[in-house]
Amino acid sequence: SRSCSCLRWRHQPPLLLGAARRSFGTQAGGLKAAKSGGNSKDVSVQRALNEETLVSAAQKVKEAGRDFTYFIVVLVGIGVTGGLFYVIFKELFSSSSPNKIYGDALEKCRSHPEIIGVFGDSIKGYGEATRRGRRQHVSHIEYVKDGLKHMRLKFYIEGTESGKQGTVHVEVKENLETGRFEVRYIFVDVETYPRRTIVIEDNR
Repeated sequence: SRSCSCLRWRHQPPLLLGAARRSFGTQAGGLKAAKSGGNSKDVSVQRALNEETLVSAAQKVKEAGRDFTYFIVVLVGIGVTGGLFYVIFKELFSSSSPNKIYGDALEKCRSHPEIIGVFGDSIKGYGEATRRGRRQHVSHIEYVKDGLKHMRLKFYIEGTESGKQGTVHVEVKENLETGRFEVRYIFVDVETYPRRTIVIEDNR
């Protein structure tokens, strides 16, 4: 009986060692699985961050392109507005503008005593009339003579005296020293009886 018990005791430890090894292997496998699972989570987080960075960069590029387009539109608008203001300024205030010359000549007619005596007060000026009765801009001709720019204008005036009408003739010449146009003459043909010519200014 002693020999049998010794044999049993000698065969048991290897069984216990095997169970312990299996248990340790299972735990190690669990640790490896846990580690591998953690790595996969890190990879997925890294991918999400990379995708977010790419989307953010693409959005910034898109917004930058949109802002640049708006900037170009604003620049074009400023250029067009500046061009319009330049044209308006030149037409209204430049000494070489037909409208400016017309306005100056009309003021001289309005303040001339003989013109007031014939046409009355509230002298108005206007251009040629169309077939529909609309009054156009003042007609003018530009030409060069002796190397100097000249301009001739013709317009019409009338005042409070009914039936009285006059044709105004104006000529200006460029002054090379000042670069401005100076009046050569302004005279008015009275178109109603008695016909005559009223000289407003003559510098010829």
